[in-house]
Amino acid sequence: QVQLVESGGGLVQPGGSLRLSCAASGSIFSIGVMGWYRQAPGQQRELVARITRNGNTYYADSVKGRFTISRDNAKNTVYLQMNSLKPEDTAVYYCNRFPSVSSSWGQGTQVTVSS
Repeated sequence: QVQLVESGGGLVQPGGSLRLSCAASGSIFSIGVMGWYRQAPGQQRELVARITRNGNTYYADSVKGRFTISRDNAKNTVYLQMNSLKPEDTAVYYCNRFPSVSSSWGQGTQVTVSS
C-alpha cells in the first residue's frame, strides 16, 4: 500500500500563491491517475484536479486557470501550484489516486487564505 504525505500548506493572503507537494512511498507511475482533493469545514471532500501518468489534466471549474497540477514520476511526487488564492480556497488539501481509495488518505495539509 503506497503511503502519501502532503506538505506545503500554510497561511497566505488573498491573491497569494502556494505550492503543495505529495510524496509517495512507492511508484505513482504504477498508480496511474493522481488527484488533489480538498475539504473545507462543514463541506464534503471534493476533487480539485487530477493528472494521468502521461500528464493529461482535469480541473474543477472553481480552480481552473489558477491552479496547476503536475507530477514527477521519477521522484514519486505530485504537485499543486496554487495562484491567485481566494478565501474560499481555505481547506485541508489531500492527495490520493483517482478514483480515491479510502485507505490511501493521508493527514492532508491545511491551506488558509485570509488577510
